Amino acid sequence: MSWVASERYRVRQAPAGLALVQELINTRAISDYAPDLLADRESAERWLTGAAGEWARIHGLGSPDCTLSPSDPRALRDLRDSFERLLTTTPPASDTDPAAGETPRPAPAPVRGGGPVRGVTVRLAPDEQGQVQLLPVGRGRDWLESALWSETLLAQRAGTWARLKICRNGECGSSFYDTSRNNSGVWHDVRICGNAVNLRASRQRKRIRAAAESDSKHKDEAAAKGKGKGKGAPTG
Repeated sequence: MSWVASERYRVRQAPAGLALVQELINTRAISDYAPDLLADRESAERWLTGAAGEWARIHGLGSPDCTLSPSDPRALRDLRDSFERLLTTTPPASDTDPAAGETPRPAPAPVRGGGPVRGVTVRLAPDEQGQVQLLPVGRGRDWLESALWSETLLAQRAGTWARLKICRNGECGSSFYDTSRNNSGVWHDVRICGNAVNLRASRQRKRIRAAAESDSKHKDEAAAKGKGKGKGAPTG
């Protein structure tokens, strides 16, 4: 078993159970590259079975029942949207945006849209060493929501949540785990997405500069013609 959604985008994996949150986000389709794994009941159930099995393996637990209802894929896509918004509104580790020099980031907006996020149920139980664990309960969609929010809470308490990010290339949007020393990464792969975005920005700047130079040239030519007509006009 493995995190199939994340592996298809070749992203840096989040540690332990946090990878389940990353895996949910990476079920999203990327145009002309990979399909949406939550598009229908069959594909969503197949994905959940693999993801829950990998989560259970990491934690040394049994795999849950991953049966989904016909309406669950839509609910899971909404849940994915909620986690994407949560990640993109998480305060940065520093006060500056690494992609924009020293410009401070605005305060994050509350997580909204897609309807209210419903509460989940978890079970508290000690492990063999006497350490209390947060254990997800339920089946299918209920189990997944319970596991996702449990892992989010644990990651936020451990300080690893802020390193789970979404690639800033709008044509990508995959979720990656930032391993940079100062948590400044914004691309899942700087050679692929970073270069692509910078190239598009460079081309856009060149188009704007060319348009401005062309406009200025036309204005200068019009002004020169106006002066020429003025010199040739009769004076009597």
